[in-house]
Formats: sequence, structure tokens, C-alpha cells
Amino acid sequence: MMLFAAAIAAIFVIAPQARANGANAYQERGMAHFHRGDFDLAIADFTRAIRITPGFVSAFFLRGLAHSSMGSSDLAIADFAQAIRIDPNHASAFFYRGLEHSRRRDLDLAIADFTQAIRIDPNLADAFFYRGGAHFNRGYIDLAVADWDVVIGINPNHASAFFNRGVAHGGRGHFDLAIADYTQAIRASPNFVGAFFNRAIAHYNMGSRALAIADYTQVVRLEPNNTRALFYRGIAHFGGGDFDDAIADWEAVLRISPDHAPARSNIATVRRVRGW
Repeated sequence: MMLFAAAIAAIFVIAPQARANGANAYQERGMAHFHRGDFDLAIADFTRAIRITPGFVSAFFLRGLAHSSMGSSDLAIADFAQAIRIDPNHASAFFYRGLEHSRRRDLDLAIADFTQAIRIDPNLADAFFYRGGAHFNRGYIDLAVADWDVVIGINPNHASAFFNRGVAHGGRGHFDLAIADYTQAIRASPNFVGAFFNRAIAHYNMGSRALAIADYTQVVRLEPNNTRALFYRGIAHFGGGDFDDAIADWEAVLRISPDHAPARSNIATVRRVRGW
């Protein structure tokens, strides 16, 4: 919704040609409906604006955003395409059409649209960020990392770009680089649960059980019912010979999720091996 709000804020720069006619009044009312979450009413007003001024590029663009917000992907794509036909340099229309393609897993189309948005606006960090995601999901890891590098260059506090780049590094076994990126993500967003969790995994894979336990503990502090963090903290305790702490964590998992078979199995195994 934040991306949509930013797009809407720029509308009066995008389409000054509509100011002098009644279409603009419908667009303004449509924007008010949009901000209230009344997307069907917004679509109706943007459609009225388009009937009055068929080349009203921002009305097509805004209607596309409203359709997207209602989950009508085909209609959203059609409106963004019309905005692009009217204005081939409409970076936001390319960007949001790329988002729709990403949601539909049409990754090559998404990459093409994000690339067009970047061609028009080379500082559009969101386009680099989401193109990186599309590249990653296509298996183009080098290209994904390169895109997230650009995002971080534009915005050094972009926690999600650091996190995603950390995932890419970790997936290649570059755990030191992954840890560095997760640490930057946490600096930018101190309650970033996913970054603590993934950094814990990277620490564990580097043989740093104490650091892994510390990060899992942060996850549990932020999300006391996070069974994954409790389970894997138990694994880390077990690896260090702290059997009581391991069992305590797995018992905590079972209190939250009584059907968690691996936790129950681990407890039974430890007790059997230790003769408890």
C-alpha cells in the first residue's frame, strides 16, 4: 500500500492535461475513494474520467492500481498497458505491471517491465529490488545480487535488500557474507525476525553455536511462539552437549504445537541415549 500511496502522490505531475476538464474532478474523487479503500467506487470514478478524456493516462494508471488492490490482475495489467501505450515513458506503469507479472509468476515478463522502468528512471530503487527478486526466482543469482547491490547503493538502509542478498550468499555457502548482510539488515531494522533467524542458521553453519543460540533467542524474544526458532535453538544446545536446555526448548515447542513430531522424537532420543 505504501508503493501505491507514493504512486498516487505523483499523479498531478503525471497528468496536468486533465486539470482543466471534468475528468479531473472524477479522478480526484476516485483518489479519495482509493485512499479509503473503496476500490470499487474508485474504479467507477476513474472509468468516468476516462470516458470524458479517453487519453487520460493517469486515470488508466490509477484504475490499474485499484484493480490490483482488488486482486483483478488481468484488468490491472490491461490498464497499465494502456497507460504505457499513451505514455511510453511511464516508469510507474512499467513498474506496477512488473509487480503484477511477478505475482502471477510470469518472471520473464516481470523482469522486462522492471528493466523498462529502470531505463526510464535509473534511480527507481523499488524496480531494482523487485527485479532482483525475479532474477533470484529464475535462478539468476548473480543478476539478483547485482540488483540488490544497486538498491543498497541508492538506499544504504534498505533492510530487505540486505536480507535478500544475505539469502543469496547463504544459498551459495558464503555464510560469512550472509552474516554480514543479515547484520546490516538488523541495523536498519532492529526487530527484523527473519534476519535474526537466518543469521542464526549461518552462524551455526560456521560452527558458532553460541552466536546461533543468541540469535535464536532474539527471535524467541520477538516472537515467543516461534516454534522454528525454539526447535533449532534446541538443536544448537544439543550440539553443544547442553541436553537439558535442548529438551527444554523442544518441550516448549510441544506446548505450542503438540503434534510437532520432530521435537517429540528428539526428546525421546536424548532420554533414551542418556538413560533418563
